[in-house]
Amino acid sequence: MMLLTLFVILTLGFFVIRLMPGSPFDDPELSPAMRQMLEEKYGLDQPIYRQYLRYMGRLLEGDWGVSLKIEPMRPVFQVIGERIGVTLVLNMLSLLLAFPLGMLAGSRAALNTFRRGQDRLTDGMVILALSIPSFVMASLLQSLLGYRSGLFAIAYRPLGSPGEQLYSLILPVLALSFYPMATLCRYLRGELLENLSSDYMLLARCKGLTEKEALHRHALGNAMVPLMPVIVPMFTNVLAGSLVVEKIFNIPGVGGLLTRSIQAGDHSLTVAVLIFYALIHLLTVLITDISYGLMDPRIRLGGGHREH
Repeated sequence: MMLLTLFVILTLGFFVIRLMPGSPFDDPELSPAMRQMLEEKYGLDQPIYRQYLRYMGRLLEGDWGVSLKIEPMRPVFQVIGERIGVTLVLNMLSLLLAFPLGMLAGSRAALNTFRRGQDRLTDGMVILALSIPSFVMASLLQSLLGYRSGLFAIAYRPLGSPGEQLYSLILPVLALSFYPMATLCRYLRGELLENLSSDYMLLARCKGLTEKEALHRHALGNAMVPLMPVIVPMFTNVLAGSLVVEKIFNIPGVGGLLTRSIQAGDHSLTVAVLIFYALIHLLTVLITDISYGLMDPRIRLGGGHREH
């Protein structure tokens, strides 16, 4: 099913991108004869279905095409490969920050449910973090903590030392971590509240465990199973948010490459970046399904013979 879905995404992406107005060779400095020659060389003068068949035939041979505008005549996966590292680091750091803080905030929110002041404060912060888009948060952090206070770098420093590069990623990491942190806090709080009122939690407290001990030893593990469809796709959601955040902080990642390739009409590069994002999304769906069985041994994947 993943291969079929990937094929459909590739097909739809190819036709949508190729039917967009403009051409990679829309350059006023090119003469009409030169433009016609280039379009004939790369098959852009042919009908769209022939371009698709030619493109799919090259894919079967492992040829994803070359960039025609962003980095002319370079294979598209070489262009993506040079930028994928900083994008993955940015997203992984955001999730590594969001997960423990979100779980801690969700646990505290569940324990403080009946304390009105703390409960309302937590709800307000969660709603605020969920309502503000990551690119708006990025602009606010860049202005307040970067430009005005001077505490952090307002742009990524690709030519600095590894320490300077990580330091310049602090603000974009914070901007991308607020939404998954608030999402995890909200869902975990709801699941824990359901588990806190269950019979096994009453039994745990009768055995002498405090409410906090019973929550961390028993309720937290049971609450994580229904949270897996929320936790694993967070990587895809953060990756989508980094499309604009990378541009705000001038990070040379895959997100900025997608917007640049669309604006430049670099079709092969746009399709390759689209497949990169689609493949990551499909892998997160697969990992989500597998994680059910890892989190709860009672869950088994696939069908089996039943004894009657």
